[in-house]
Amino acid sequence: MKIMSNIKIFITFLAITTVFSSNTLAEKITKSDIENFAKAYLKAHLDTPTNGKISIKVAKIDPRINLKDCKTNLNANIPENFNGRNVNIKISCADSIPWHIYMAAKVKTMIPVIVAKKSISKGTLLDKTNLTITYIDTYKIRGTFLDDLNKVAGSKAKKKITKNHLITLKNTCSVCKGSSVSITAKSAIFTIKTNGEALSSGNIGDQVRVKNKQSGKIITAQVNAINKVVINL
Repeated sequence: MKIMSNIKIFITFLAITTVFSSNTLAEKITKSDIENFAKAYLKAHLDTPTNGKISIKVAKIDPRINLKDCKTNLNANIPENFNGRNVNIKISCADSIPWHIYMAAKVKTMIPVIVAKKSISKGTLLDKTNLTITYIDTYKIRGTFLDDLNKVAGSKAKKKITKNHLITLKNTCSVCKGSSVSITAKSAIFTIKTNGEALSSGNIGDQVRVKNKQSGKIITAQVNAINKVVINL
């Protein structure tokens, strides 16, 4: 019985030692661990735009800084005045000897946009051979951007567009001046279709001047598709 008792004591001691050793290793937090924790926290707490993605770069901790091990879970906090691009995230340890550190991070919010795959001359038809979709930092985007190739294909370049330049409503036209267009005049009881020539340029939703090729009459119509306009009577 005494031998069995001694064996139980030895097994219990061995189990406690193993657990203690395991916890001690788990408490060893490196600077790399803290940097990864900060990055993971930002990823979990920042809003990602629809179809977009977030790029986060956390600055390395100064090698001259000595941080004590933390026996509790690390905490993180993003300041209220976070501007969406640069942030000083606070990492803290609520141990018996507490500590905290501020870490600088750069955040890029990337969204898909259409850009020129190559240099495009004025009047060139736009399609998938000269356009592509890429991710761009929202801080580099000015004005209205386009992100659907299917809606742009068939329109033309209003001016020369350089390679990798953003495709916008300002440098494209769904109906371009001088182009042949389909004119649809419709009311509640009838619809009439004819052909015309665009006298001004515009994109879907814009009002343009169009000359009816049959009657020679100049009218104002709304662009409703590539090379198509409509008049609601």
